[in-house]
Amino acid sequence: MTDTHSTGANCTDTTDVLIVGAGPTGLLLAGDLAAQQLSVTVIERRPPGTGNLTRAFAVHARTLELLDARGLADDLIRTGTRMERMRLFGRASLDLTRLRTRFPFLLITPQYEVEHLLKARALKAGVDFRYGTELIGLSQSPASDTVTADLRGADGTRSTVEARYLTGTDGVHSAVRRSLGLPFPGESVIRSMVLADVRLTGTPPELLTVNGVGDAFAFIAPFGDGWYRVMGWHRTRQADDNDPVELDELREIARLALGTDYGMHDARWLSRFHSDERQVPAYRTGRVFLAGDAAHVHSPAGGQGMNTGLQDAANLSWKLAAVLRGQSADPEKLLDSYHAERHPVGSQVLRASGAIIRLAMAGTPWQRTVRAAVAHLLSAVRPASDKAIGRISGIGISYPAPKGSHPLTGTRAPALRLAEGHLLELLRDGAFVLITPPDTPEHTGPVPLVHAHWTDDRATTLLVRPDGYIAWAGTRPAPQTLDAALGR
Repeated sequence: MTDTHSTGANCTDTTDVLIVGAGPTGLLLAGDLAAQQLSVTVIERRPPGTGNLTRAFAVHARTLELLDARGLADDLIRTGTRMERMRLFGRASLDLTRLRTRFPFLLITPQYEVEHLLKARALKAGVDFRYGTELIGLSQSPASDTVTADLRGADGTRSTVEARYLTGTDGVHSAVRRSLGLPFPGESVIRSMVLADVRLTGTPPELLTVNGVGDAFAFIAPFGDGWYRVMGWHRTRQADDNDPVELDELREIARLALGTDYGMHDARWLSRFHSDERQVPAYRTGRVFLAGDAAHVHSPAGGQGMNTGLQDAANLSWKLAAVLRGQSADPEKLLDSYHAERHPVGSQVLRASGAIIRLAMAGTPWQRTVRAAVAHLLSAVRPASDKAIGRISGIGISYPAPKGSHPLTGTRAPALRLAEGHLLELLRDGAFVLITPPDTPEHTGPVPLVHAHWTDDRATTLLVRPDGYIAWAGTRPAPQTLDAALGR
């Protein structure tokens, strides 16, 4: 592929998929598509080698499953610290070890560790990265089978790329979303959050330290390498994002909320930000898709932002690959299913994270009474606790199934050990996995397919999508029934 930066202005390049934004969502999507022998170009406004010290630091169980299906989970786990319990509102304790997964914990590790692994995978697969390049406009027409992106390099060089599909993974201020003219409705939930990475003289007694007292709220989480992520908020100190922030301000908030600042010192990063709740109404516009923070943004409560974006990418990547490789009987329906499946998930995450942050920062006696009741419910009622754990971790997310489908259709395939190996390992080629009784002969279909068998005599047949969700299920289906399911 020609590098547009070396050929001067107004040259046009072509690619199967152009991805705008090289954060975790864009990197996972790029690696998935390139692994399917598709040409992928990623553009990123940041110059090459620019660090990305961002707010994300939590990797949930469902995301670890997705990374394991790409052979990356073990490497990532070595960079962080496992947390087996989550505390909410100081009283509620959610036991993550009850999750039915190979990863019954929350991994505390900085976002740049996730990006490092995903970028290395994408580079190995042949993705073309172009840093210091920004999108300044795009166009598409119903009669065209491409989308044209207008780009500008750091030196002012102009170029265009024609792609069969384009995906915006370029964050809350998405140039792709702006070029499409799409609204981003919502509101600010909280202003003037203070964020820092620091070292501590004292060691907090719990892995995740969080509390809200009166007008102050703070939490501390370790990265495992001597650095800690600290966040604080005070109800009466509402400054603009661009106002300077000093470590003394965060120390005082921590002392109010936690009783001590644990001797914070040597901040390597200080920031002030506000938290919005927003969601774009359409994740797909023609040949252009939005994912991650470009599609939805919410409060950091629950640590679901990066995780939701990565799961967006995992949902979209196999669908784009199937269409681009001519393996879909109904390409438009398949691509529309990305919005149909992921938009409701984004809405649910907005509601859940919004509820958590509002209860955590309750200011009136009535609000604190509600918070105490919710904390008691989550601590004392196991079904409520399990549902909360499933939602926050992503393990409990399901997609709607056609009427009359088997009850398992649309659900996440559990951690299965099969005669041919673990399900997540079998998904590493990006193919569907067909799971049948041991005596079932090998079956092939119109899409890449791995045929696996139960290790016992159960009669259920499962067709598992490349993203780990069950596409179809039945009990000892006739060959023609199975062929029809594979065709769909």
